Amino acid sequence: MNVSYVYLGMAILAEVIGTTFLKQSDGFSKLVPGLVTVAAYLVSFYFLSLTLKSIPTGIAYAIWSGAGIVLISAVAWIFHGQKLDGPAIAGMALIICGVVIMNLFSRVAAH
Repeated sequence: MNVSYVYLGMAILAEVIGTTFLKQSDGFSKLVPGLVTVAAYLVSFYFLSLTLKSIPTGIAYAIWSGAGIVLISAVAWIFHGQKLDGPAIAGMALIICGVVIMNLFSRVAAH
């Protein structure tokens, strides 16, 4: 496995943690969740920057943002009781399909 995809996975995980704690920070009025948010985003951008050394920006960002949307929606559903209706689930499925298509069939992804 290409180490860049490990870095990308770490960037995605850190971004999901940061966004989850952003909700918990209550507009940065709570110190610890606010600090976790900032630290997680710094880690996320660091690993994303490592990823961009070998994966094209458009491909890396599509994976990073697409996976982030799906994972954050899942976290919000599980931990915050956010409801996901049919159109939301269908939209996320289309995002996943788009990322898979880019990775499997785009000549840019193969660079």
